[in-house]
Amino acid sequence: MISADDLIALVRNYNPKTNEALIRAAYKFGGEMHEGQMRHSGEPYFTHPVAVAAILTEQQLDDATIITALLHDTIEDTKASYSIVSDMFGEEIAKLVDGVTKLTNLQLSSVETKQAENFRKLFMAMSKDMRVILVKLADRLHNMRTIRSMRPEKQLQKARETMDIFAPLAGRMGMQWMREELEDLAFKVLNPEARSSIIRRFITMQRETGDVIQRITGDMRHELEAAGVEADVFGRAKKPYSIWRKMQEKDQSFSRLSDIYGFRVITGTEEDCYRTLGAIHQRWRAVPGRFKDYISQPKSNGYRSIHTTVSGRDGKRVEVQIRTHQMHDVAETGVAAHWSYRDGVRGQNPFAVDPAKWIAQLTEQFDGEDDHEDFLEAVKLEMYSDQVFCFTPKGEVVKLPRGATPIDFAYAIHTRIGNACVGAKVDNMRVPLWTRIKNGQSVEIITAEGQTPQTTWLDIATTGKAKTAIRRSLREADRERFITLGRELARSAFAHVRKKATDKALEAAAKQLRLGRADEVLARLGSAELTGREVVQAIYPDLQPKPGNVVDARRAVIGLLPGQKFQRATCCQPLPGERIVGITFRGEGVVVHAIDCVRLVEYDNQPDRWLDLHWHEGSHAAVYGATLDVTIGNDAGVLGRICTLIGESHANISDLEFMDRKPDFYRLLIYVELRDAEHLHSLVGALAAESDVAAIERYRQPAPEVAQSTSSPQTA
Repeated sequence: MISADDLIALVRNYNPKTNEALIRAAYKFGGEMHEGQMRHSGEPYFTHPVAVAAILTEQQLDDATIITALLHDTIEDTKASYSIVSDMFGEEIAKLVDGVTKLTNLQLSSVETKQAENFRKLFMAMSKDMRVILVKLADRLHNMRTIRSMRPEKQLQKARETMDIFAPLAGRMGMQWMREELEDLAFKVLNPEARSSIIRRFITMQRETGDVIQRITGDMRHELEAAGVEADVFGRAKKPYSIWRKMQEKDQSFSRLSDIYGFRVITGTEEDCYRTLGAIHQRWRAVPGRFKDYISQPKSNGYRSIHTTVSGRDGKRVEVQIRTHQMHDVAETGVAAHWSYRDGVRGQNPFAVDPAKWIAQLTEQFDGEDDHEDFLEAVKLEMYSDQVFCFTPKGEVVKLPRGATPIDFAYAIHTRIGNACVGAKVDNMRVPLWTRIKNGQSVEIITAEGQTPQTTWLDIATTGKAKTAIRRSLREADRERFITLGRELARSAFAHVRKKATDKALEAAAKQLRLGRADEVLARLGSAELTGREVVQAIYPDLQPKPGNVVDARRAVIGLLPGQKFQRATCCQPLPGERIVGITFRGEGVVVHAIDCVRLVEYDNQPDRWLDLHWHEGSHAAVYGATLDVTIGNDAGVLGRICTLIGESHANISDLEFMDRKPDFYRLLIYVELRDAEHLHSLVGALAAESDVAAIERYRQPAPEVAQSTSSPQTA
């Protein structure tokens, strides 16, 4: 394990003004909190936070981030609390540690719906402080480096998470080195055979052709010296996963794959970048369509570089990246460059992106997407996309993912222009809306009043922003039309059973159908997702007993001893279909209570009197009493209509008791006889739909234990 002195030395390498005392205190506190805890590998647990902190020193990050790494598991896994961390290390660090803890507790999963929900939470955490994500990425990197100590099924889960979420996120943040390592570590778990095969082919190829990288690097240095350009040249073979992905995308074997080597040229000035490009293209033939200038058109995360692919020595294709030292710093650290230090001074890299602006740009387009899975789709489109650059007629640059169409271009400018789009011109030529835009093309959007997005546009659009806006517009347009149609269908369906489709009735239907609002019921009714019969039945169901024999009330309860009588408790009035329990009384048989009855607490210390009971399945006669607490309007005929509705529901009124009389309202208890809990539920729904019913609920009154018998003696 790295000692406190070694860790501080790593920080001092780039920040001599570091707060040594605070880092040392965090190291000591973390060690004490994790004392006695072990990792799966058998190492002390504190080795993990220290390793995470060491990874972050490679990014030259500030003291707060390093200390957060040392403490990132203390709130979650030890007796330390937010207030303790805040008192010892300050509010800023406490918030960062708490943010990492909350991210960990998300329990990210590759299951689509869960993953989508957590993606949204992940982006919310990012928007508060990006350093939380930097610590989480470093945490995941160290866990992947030591993944072999986990159970096989846990390894697979973590590897899929890493491949689906953390690796692309690191890439989107500009941390390509971390993305490549995370992908390769996950690939090693998910497909070890493929990885081993690629490595073996590399070894074989090196034996056959020698060290190609050294030869090409030497050739490039020679050409740059001849051109008078001072630059550092580095070469490497691409990672196994990167090669595997290219093999899958291009459907090619390893032997036919061309660009498996990558080279970087780091120059002193931007001018030297273009001079280097000229020297390389003079020496080797450029591959058409494989040139990208991210210096003049940088990526949204601040990445700047020139990419070109040339046919090198022996006809082998090689990819060359050309950039300055400052550009290279951003390319290596990405958004993290905003917090990086050099010689004790916070980095002032002109190419570093303000993380707050970056994440705001990334998330604003997804805010209107309510559906979690649509949100996930939109985010993934942005996360995995490569970019093309095109121009407005005024010469302004618009960045779009590869494969984008004029539809995407229109929505990238403004949602209003996208919605009103009727056609497009590319380089002054009229083109279909499904045309794929290429680098450097000029695009003009033709709009018309009254135009609305078409359903087919969803198949044409490629950006998350465009798809989200199209879906929203389609939903709004369809919804208004469906609600209008649904209202008429509801009126007709209710009139068929001599009822009115009032707003109150529709709200009650929405509640029964778990649809939230009445408008949603009407929209689904209009779109044929619901039928008028289903809506009516939600409030006024067909309450006729189900076909078959009616259960004998005397034998309605299962679990009694032969000859043992039962009685329903008056306090909770249990109904068939509800969970029940019996309490025995000497000489009186068994009193049946609902499982949630408050009176049961009286018998907690008498377990020998408890019986596990349940109701007989099948149709029951309407002989089981229940009490409804109803508040109704004090108008002529209201009570009569309520009683009529109860009768239409095949329930019998055994008694009425007025509890409160006001000038405007009556509150009364209605004693009804019902078949079962379902019967009660449907009756309450039907009464709640009445406009003159202000409130209704089931009434349960704790009372002395006096049994309520049904219409006939009840014995087992």
